[in-house]
Amino acid sequence: MDTSVKVLSVNVSDAKGTAKHPVDFIELNSTGVKGDAHSGMWHRQVSLLGVESIEKFNAANNLRIKYGDFAENITTKGFCLYECIPGDRLVGSGVELEVTQIGKLCHADGCAIFSQVGSCIMPREGIFARVLKTGRLKAGDELELIPRTYKVKVVTLSDRASRGDYEDRSGPEVVRLVNQFFNDIGWRHSVNSTIIPDDAATLTSTVVEAKNNGYDLLITTGGTGIGPRDVAPDVVRPLLDKEIPGIMEMIRMKYGADKPNALISRSIAGVMGSMFVYTLPGSVKAVGEYMQEIIKIQKHLFLMLMGIDSH
Repeated sequence: MDTSVKVLSVNVSDAKGTAKHPVDFIELNSTGVKGDAHSGMWHRQVSLLGVESIEKFNAANNLRIKYGDFAENITTKGFCLYECIPGDRLVGSGVELEVTQIGKLCHADGCAIFSQVGSCIMPREGIFARVLKTGRLKAGDELELIPRTYKVKVVTLSDRASRGDYEDRSGPEVVRLVNQFFNDIGWRHSVNSTIIPDDAATLTSTVVEAKNNGYDLLITTGGTGIGPRDVAPDVVRPLLDKEIPGIMEMIRMKYGADKPNALISRSIAGVMGSMFVYTLPGSVKAVGEYMQEIIKIQKHLFLMLMGIDSH
């Protein structure tokens, strides 16, 4: 797959709600494009749109929209930008951008193109980025897409499964639901799973190693009860930088109202560096119940940790 894009035009505008006009070059600084109305300390500092999207729109509407008319700062040719995901980076010509959002809400009353034809391509196929490395960009420069793959670690805690006494079923169920979640939102990901005994030292080293290896999400299953070998919450809680108690409290109350045994679970959730950590019970049924609630908020949590306001 060709992941490079060529810059066809760089564009700025003095006021929001207006088309941008091509310039010889743009200066990317810590707030976006110097002199552009949309620059600022937020996550949509720089907007990009592929010429492929513009040409498709022109053909469908019998128009001749020019570079910058969709209010994009950078017009490109090559890789389909709308296939990017948050966390992807565009690097080249001494600059670096991080993709933060795909598309946006179109304010129809303030969009000249929407007012003219009743539709606009930017909300669907434009992307937004923030500046990670400042510098100058001009038409003719090339940018290389550095794709982000979200890394997930799934850990089954079980003395018997680790010895091979019985087949682990809860770990594979977590993997299945994680794959389903990322496939549904269209984000690239990889999953690594392992089975370890109910041992505090082994779990500690496994969690710390996952953080040091840059994992984005770690989910354990098993070891959340009150038995003498149930150590998952006791090991994980001191390692967290921030606990997120509301997630597990809500799950316990939701399922504990009908099944009081669910209240016995000591599952916890939190953040360890830039890695989310969840400790789930060991049954397949409980895994399904917990994951059903976690996936409702996990995309938002990833964006929050990146400093992106997705409201």
